[in-house]
Amino acid sequence: MSTTELRANGLRFRCRLDGPKGAPWLVFSNSLLTDLTLWDDQVAAFGDRFRILRYDQRGHGGTEVPAGPASFDALASDAAALMAEVGAARATFVGVSMGAATGLLLASRAPGLVSALVLADGQAGTAPGGAAAWQERIDAVLAGGMGAIAEATLRRWFSPASLAEGNPAIPRVRRMIEATPAEGFVACARALQSYDLRAALPALAQPALLVAGANDGAMPATMRGMAGVIPGARFEEIPDAGHLPPVERPRAFNEAIGAFLAARAGG
Repeated sequence: MSTTELRANGLRFRCRLDGPKGAPWLVFSNSLLTDLTLWDDQVAAFGDRFRILRYDQRGHGGTEVPAGPASFDALASDAAALMAEVGAARATFVGVSMGAATGLLLASRAPGLVSALVLADGQAGTAPGGAAAWQERIDAVLAGGMGAIAEATLRRWFSPASLAEGNPAIPRVRRMIEATPAEGFVACARALQSYDLRAALPALAQPALLVAGANDGAMPATMRGMAGVIPGARFEEIPDAGHLPPVERPRAFNEAIGAFLAARAGG
């Protein structure tokens, strides 16, 4: 895979550009513990008619590890700076988990950059008890490296059906987890440990699709509630999927966002 390095917001980012120049922009933003290859199936589905920017969030994949903890202010600023670097003046922003919160804040802070939002398996603030749960994972990584959380993360992220059938996405995601720099994980986990973007939801003006895997714990209920607050937003649940529908059930995920994009193009 051919990637490029861009300097933006004080860091060196690994990015990938696909699709025809001059086409409408799609920007994909990854979750914690994954990298830009998370979106391979989406690029294959939409790369013939969209110009696509993918990038590794700070501290992940081939992107530089920041000095000190990350914040969603920094993550949203990273996305804005990268869009400026590649000339993406306005884009549909697609994010999963940490990437969803990144897109939410970007759309709120810089509405001119974001024409529409697809938020997958992400929430608008740290859940009750979340700070302690993140601290346990941070402590485990600091003591034992990324392998210390890999198995538990996979079992938490994938649906029982995928775990039973040996979904090929599981070893892909395991490799991403184990390749994540420990310092990069800790930096971004700090951002997830304490954030609250809920006040931004009612003021969002962009068309928004919220998607959650049916087996992602409380996430479907959480995102259905978020969709009820964002003006005009839609919610769609992906059957037999956990926290990462783009890789676990790519066909269903692509159908959902494809219908959303087509409706916008037709309207």
